[in-house]
Amino acid sequence: MVKRVVVGAHYGLKDWLVQRVTALLMALYTLFMMVAAPLAAAGGYEGWRGLMSHGVVQFATFLFIVSLAYHAWIGVRDIWMDYVKPVGVRLALHVATLVVLVGCAGWAVQILWRL
Repeated sequence: MVKRVVVGAHYGLKDWLVQRVTALLMALYTLFMMVAAPLAAAGGYEGWRGLMSHGVVQFATFLFIVSLAYHAWIGVRDIWMDYVKPVGVRLALHVATLVVLVGCAGWAVQILWRL
Protein backbone atom coordinates (compact mmCIF):
# COMPACT_ATOMS: atom_id res chain seq x y z
CA MET A 1 0.00 0.00 0.00
CA VAL A 2 1.35 3.43 -0.99
CA LYS A 3 1.03 6.12 1.63
CA ARG A 4 -0.25 9.38 0.19
CA VAL A 5 1.92 12.40 1.01
CA VAL A 6 0.00 15.61 1.37
CA VAL A 7 2.01 18.81 1.22
CA GLY A 8 1.19 22.47 1.48
CA ALA A 9 -0.69 24.48 4.01
CA HIS A 10 -4.22 23.44 2.94
CA TYR A 11 -5.48 26.98 2.34
CA GLY A 12 -7.37 25.98 -0.80
CA LEU A 13 -10.95 27.21 -1.00
CA LYS A 14 -10.55 30.03 1.54
CA ASP A 15 -7.67 31.62 -0.34
CA TRP A 16 -9.35 31.09 -3.70
CA LEU A 17 -12.42 32.90 -2.37
CA VAL A 18 -10.38 35.70 -0.77
CA GLN A 19 -8.55 36.25 -4.07
CA ARG A 20 -11.87 36.61 -5.91
CA VAL A 21 -13.46 38.90 -3.31
CA THR A 22 -10.41 41.18 -3.08
CA ALA A 23 -10.19 41.28 -6.88
CA LEU A 24 -13.86 42.29 -7.06
CA LEU A 25 -13.37 45.04 -4.44
CA MET A 26 -10.34 46.38 -6.28
CA ALA A 27 -12.18 46.30 -9.62
CA LEU A 28 -15.17 48.20 -8.20
CA TYR A 29 -12.89 50.80 -6.60
CA THR A 30 -11.00 51.19 -9.89
CA LEU A 31 -14.23 51.74 -11.82
CA PHE A 32 -15.37 54.30 -9.26
CA MET A 33 -12.05 56.16 -9.45
CA MET A 34 -12.10 56.09 -13.26
CA VAL A 35 -15.26 58.22 -13.05
CA ALA A 36 -14.55 60.29 -9.92
CA ALA A 37 -10.88 61.16 -10.47
CA PRO A 38 -11.33 63.03 -13.78
CA LEU A 39 -14.25 64.96 -12.29
CA ALA A 40 -12.16 65.88 -9.25
CA ALA A 41 -9.15 66.75 -11.39
CA ALA A 42 -11.24 69.34 -13.22
CA GLY A 43 -11.26 71.28 -9.95
CA GLY A 44 -7.49 71.15 -9.68
CA TYR A 45 -5.73 70.29 -6.44
CA GLU A 46 -8.66 71.39 -4.29
CA GLY A 47 -11.05 69.16 -6.24
CA TRP A 48 -8.75 66.17 -5.84
CA ARG A 49 -8.21 66.90 -2.14
CA GLY A 50 -11.96 67.32 -1.65
CA LEU A 51 -12.63 63.93 -3.24
CA MET A 52 -9.94 62.09 -1.27
CA SER A 53 -10.80 63.74 2.06
CA HIS A 54 -14.44 62.60 1.91
CA GLY A 55 -15.05 59.91 4.55
CA VAL A 56 -16.66 57.39 2.20
CA VAL A 57 -13.84 57.72 -0.33
CA GLN A 58 -11.23 57.39 2.42
CA PHE A 59 -12.93 54.23 3.68
CA ALA A 60 -13.16 52.80 0.15
CA THR A 61 -9.49 53.65 -0.43
CA PHE A 62 -8.54 51.99 2.85
CA LEU A 63 -10.45 48.85 1.80
CA PHE A 64 -8.64 48.97 -1.55
CA ILE A 65 -5.24 49.18 0.18
CA VAL A 66 -6.02 46.29 2.54
CA SER A 67 -7.48 44.23 -0.31
CA LEU A 68 -4.44 44.86 -2.48
CA ALA A 69 -2.02 43.87 0.27
CA TYR A 70 -3.95 40.68 1.15
CA HIS A 71 -4.40 39.76 -2.53
CA ALA A 72 -0.69 40.24 -3.15
CA TRP A 73 0.24 38.26 -0.02
CA ILE A 74 -1.77 35.23 -1.13
CA GLY A 75 -0.33 35.31 -4.64
CA VAL A 76 3.30 35.81 -3.65
CA ARG A 77 3.05 33.31 -0.77
CA ASP A 78 1.77 30.68 -3.19
CA ILE A 79 4.66 31.39 -5.56
CA TRP A 80 7.19 30.96 -2.72
CA MET A 81 5.48 27.73 -1.56
CA ASP A 82 5.38 26.27 -5.08
CA TYR A 83 8.86 27.17 -6.33
CA VAL A 84 11.18 27.64 -3.34
CA LYS A 85 11.95 24.28 -1.77
CA PRO A 86 14.54 25.07 0.96
CA VAL A 87 12.46 25.84 4.05
CA GLY A 88 14.82 28.49 5.43
CA VAL A 89 14.91 30.43 2.18
CA ARG A 90 11.13 30.17 1.84
CA LEU A 91 10.64 31.44 5.39
CA ALA A 92 12.99 34.37 4.76
CA LEU A 93 11.09 35.24 1.58
CA HIS A 94 7.76 35.03 3.43
CA VAL A 95 9.04 37.39 6.13
CA ALA A 96 10.51 39.80 3.56
CA THR A 97 7.24 39.79 1.60
CA LEU A 98 5.21 40.49 4.73
CA VAL A 99 7.52 43.33 5.77
CA VAL A 100 7.31 44.96 2.34
CA LEU A 101 3.52 44.56 2.04
CA VAL A 102 2.79 45.81 5.56
CA GLY A 103 5.23 48.68 5.06
CA CYS A 104 3.67 49.73 1.77
CA ALA A 105 0.13 49.43 3.13
CA GLY A 106 1.07 51.44 6.21
CA TRP A 107 2.70 54.12 4.10
CA ALA A 108 -0.36 54.33 1.84
CA VAL A 109 -2.71 54.62 4.82
CA GLN A 110 -0.48 57.32 6.34
CA ILE A 111 -0.67 59.29 3.08
CA LEU A 112 -4.44 58.78 2.93
CA TRP A 113 -5.02 60.06 6.47
CA ARG A 114 -2.73 63.06 5.99
CA LEU A 115 -5.10 64.54 3.43
